[in-house]
Amino acid sequence: MPDIHPTVVERGEQLYAFVRGTVRMDAFAPIADRLPELFGWLTGRGAELAGAPFFRFNSIDMEGESEVEAGIPVVSMPEPEGDIGVAVLPLGRYVTVTHVGHPDQLFGVITAVRAWAEREGLEWDMTVVDGAERWACRLESYLTDPRVEPDPSKWEIELAFRLAD
Repeated sequence: MPDIHPTVVERGEQLYAFVRGTVRMDAFAPIADRLPELFGWLTGRGAELAGAPFFRFNSIDMEGESEVEAGIPVVSMPEPEGDIGVAVLPLGRYVTVTHVGHPDQLFGVITAVRAWAEREGLEWDMTVVDGAERWACRLESYLTDPRVEPDPSKWEIELAFRLAD
């Protein structure tokens, strides 16, 4: 297990732009590759960005299709267009942890976070439906800009999982 140091934080609502897709967890590129397009669309419309790009996991099915959004926080939103939407990340208590390293190592970090939360008696804002986890809000934010640091083993990635009220 990786050495992790999770914290529980209160987060406010956050407006964001997104594109949504269904992907297999072992074939993530179709959604991940949409982030540059989303950045271009937002900056081309003069939108003010409000944070790091992220993936929001609405449903996770490790054996099948998962529903995932590629999102970018914004201060205000241009009118949605095509398959680009707008939504609000919910306020609430979140378990957060920051990982420095390759995204391929996140499975171990996530396993450690879940074990930590269980030991702490924390309950996720998540239900299991037909074998798939349905999350109120589960984020993977990429704090490192890959244009500045192209080596994924040096990337800083924040995980934030919403806790049940």
